[in-house]
Amino acid sequence: MNEAQEWTTVIKPKDKIWSVDFKELWKYRDLATLFVKRDIITQYKQTVLGPLWFILQPVITVLMYMVVFGGIAGIATDGIPQPLFYLAGTCMWQYFSDCLSKTSNTFVNNSGLFGKVYFPRLIVPISNVTSNLLRFGIQLSLFVVVYIIYSTIGCAASVNWYALLFPLLVVMMAGLALGFGIIISSMTTKYRDLQILFSFIVHLWMYATPIVYPLSLVKGKVVAGLDMYNIMRLNPVTPVIETFKYGTLGAGEFIGWGWLAYSFVFMLVLLLLGVVIFNKTQKSFMDTV
Repeated sequence: MNEAQEWTTVIKPKDKIWSVDFKELWKYRDLATLFVKRDIITQYKQTVLGPLWFILQPVITVLMYMVVFGGIAGIATDGIPQPLFYLAGTCMWQYFSDCLSKTSNTFVNNSGLFGKVYFPRLIVPISNVTSNLLRFGIQLSLFVVVYIIYSTIGCAASVNWYALLFPLLVVMMAGLALGFGIIISSMTTKYRDLQILFSFIVHLWMYATPIVYPLSLVKGKVVAGLDMYNIMRLNPVTPVIETFKYGTLGAGEFIGWGWLAYSFVFMLVLLLLGVVIFNKTQKSFMDTV
């Protein structure tokens, strides 16, 4: 009875709103794994085609782009076959938008769980970003298959050493989606109508990113006195998409190390800002969600 008691878990308020307890996150890695499995299994659990939707979705999207943008609008693809060009942009953008949409609903979709048990709340958005890697991997495999098919028939596409930046590009896309997502998630706990506005913005955002057209298409274009080429390069996703296309297809031009560094720094600042807002919101979100 006189033996000293030792607590295995101590819950205490954060000293700084920008701090992240990486040791605690690592401690809950098994829970993160469970969340990843849950996201993968439940997404297509009661569907007829199941994981085949991972492949059908980009295929149907690319076919639509070929008809609308390639056929009707007649937008050039830098000499690259349309299916290959559209698939390259679609794979990267789909991973970004999926992570963004799931992460932006972190507090609302998990309010019941958050109100019952304690665990690091950042586990949920991190698991969302991780689980989407499976879909991204399958869609990227489809891109590789289509690439090999076109290479055998003499396609002009060619891989260059910029393709080695691919792991960094994926990290940047995940970081940008995570940063934007946790900021939006923190804001929508109180203002639910922001979810509708945000979904609309994401759709417009895709057209402000060179997915269905090459960035070179807007060179020299001036709208309302603004250079659209420079405006589009300010989009932090643009350098990532363009670098991936240039590295894998050899089309267009490398947007530059400076712009790629701009996207990377933007991602770091965004993550820091997101953590600050997220930590501040999670203290009282159960009172407003």
